[in-house]
Amino acid sequence: MSDIVTLRRILRGAHTLAIVGLSADWYRPSFFAAKYMQAHGYRIVPVNPKYPEILGETSYPDLKSIPFPVDLVDVFRKPQDCVPIARDAIAIGAATLWMQIGVINEEAKKLAQDAGLAVVMDRCVKIEYARLFGGLNWMGVNTGIISSRRPL
Repeated sequence: MSDIVTLRRILRGAHTLAIVGLSADWYRPSFFAAKYMQAHGYRIVPVNPKYPEILGETSYPDLKSIPFPVDLVDVFRKPQDCVPIARDAIAIGAATLWMQIGVINEEAKKLAQDAGLAVVMDRCVKIEYARLFGGLNWMGVNTGIISSRRPL
C-alpha cells in the first residue's frame, strides 16, 4: 500500500513510531529520519540493543520490550531481518509495518498484511511525510523561490 491517500492516513493516524535499527550516530539515515519525525510531533521509540538512549528516548532491545502501544514499526534493517520484525510488530499490536527505502521482503509484507497491518515497503517515512505534508523546505530543499533568471 503506497498510494497517497493511504500514506496520508497512515501518517496522520500514527503518533508513536518504533524505529528498529535506529542509530545514535547523527550522520546515519535512520537518525536523520527519526530526528525529523520527532521534530514534527511524533514520539520516537528507538529499538536497538546497542544504545541505552537515542534522541532523549529510552532505547529498547526489541519490539516486545516496549511497555506501551506503538502505532507504526519503521524498519531500518536488512531485508532478511524483516520476517521476525513483522511477527513482533503483529504481536505488539502495531497498526503499520513500514520498511524503509531498499528494504523489500515480500514474506514479511504478506505476514503483516494477513494479520491486518498496513504495510509500506521501499519508502522513507521522512521523505513521504515531507512530500505529503509540505515539509520539503526543511534543510533548504525547497527555497520557495521560483525564477527564470539565470545566475550572473
